[in-house]
Amino acid sequence: MTSAQARLFTPVLIGGSIILLINFALRASFGVFQIPIGTEFGWPRAEFSLAIAIQNLAWGIGQPIFGALAERWGDRWSIILGALLYSGGLILSAYATTPETMQMLEVMVGFGIAGTGFGVILAVIGRASSDKNRSLALGIGTAAGSAGQVFGAPLAEILLAYYSWQSVFIIFGAIILSVMLFLPLLGDSKPATRSELEDSMGTVLKRAFRDPSYLMIFAGFFSCGYQLAFITAHFPAMVAEMCGPILPGGMLDSIGISTTSLLGAVAISLIGLANIAGSIFAGWLGSRYTKKYLLAGIYTLRTIASAVFILMPITPTSVIVFSLVMGGLWLATVPLTSGLVAYIYGLRYMGTLYGFVFLSHQLGSFLGVWLGGKMYDAYGDYTMVWWIGVGIGAFSALIHLPIREEPARTGAVAAAA
Repeated sequence: MTSAQARLFTPVLIGGSIILLINFALRASFGVFQIPIGTEFGWPRAEFSLAIAIQNLAWGIGQPIFGALAERWGDRWSIILGALLYSGGLILSAYATTPETMQMLEVMVGFGIAGTGFGVILAVIGRASSDKNRSLALGIGTAAGSAGQVFGAPLAEILLAYYSWQSVFIIFGAIILSVMLFLPLLGDSKPATRSELEDSMGTVLKRAFRDPSYLMIFAGFFSCGYQLAFITAHFPAMVAEMCGPILPGGMLDSIGISTTSLLGAVAISLIGLANIAGSIFAGWLGSRYTKKYLLAGIYTLRTIASAVFILMPITPTSVIVFSLVMGGLWLATVPLTSGLVAYIYGLRYMGTLYGFVFLSHQLGSFLGVWLGGKMYDAYGDYTMVWWIGVGIGAFSALIHLPIREEPARTGAVAAAA
């Protein structure tokens, strides 16, 4: 272990965290565009929802690809390619006038998010951290993504008050290119131990996909994607349409939140704010306690919080309380899941292995966003699709329990056994 790895706040952690912050600030804002774009073109809610769903699916498909590119050609090239795709997709989307064009261009955006997102950056952070600090460092990196979420949706809402949604997309396309300024901080993060190097990527992947524990991690991450993507894409509109009125002269009105539309954007920000603490705390817990039980507990708490919220009248107060509770659990699964993959299967191909697990997350994201739009158009509200998320969350809580949380044998160890 180097002296740099022994420190927690390394240049790698700082640079990676800033890149994740910018990435997720923009990505978390897409739900705010749901109503403006639909209103301008008269699209049904399902059309833009499908565009965001495709973005999430492309993000998931791109994650193991960019993880493998980073491990083969280097992290920097993966991030540069991701930033260019992200920017190009946003700028071209500003000129889309049909649902099909928007949906096609979101493939570029999704791949761009993959190249500058968790799969690549958390692998860089994980390799640069000591065993003692790794779980907490992953938690801090995850929290940085949430820090971006704090101001991403409100920033979009503010810009939309002065500019068209097309102009805001172009502005965001320019902002994402700034991540390349922080590449020098990432240094040259390379794979770790000799025993890990003796196995090829194909060998490690085959071994992982034959391991029931890896398949359970893969399946369990599905509900996380469903819940998070549905809320990011639809919660602002859900609050705007289903929440009770904000009382004139009340606390929210006195601080400038006078409409349920603005409350919906603020709710996304509150989720991100609460998750800064939640992700860091989860990372800290992951270095001290069994990760699979922590994950089961998080999914259980999410299930309870979601069920209670939809059973009660939706009011400004319940929106704020739910946002803070869900925010504390929001991305708390990420440092634990990525840390679990690193602990069981090692650091050499962490980006690729976590990338495939994240694909499951994004399959859930696709379903949550797309189904949200389809069921809204069919039933006129989000109640049914919300309850599906409650059920999937309960499934994830259960499926983490049988995971064998112990290091997998490498080829060298297996041969000697």
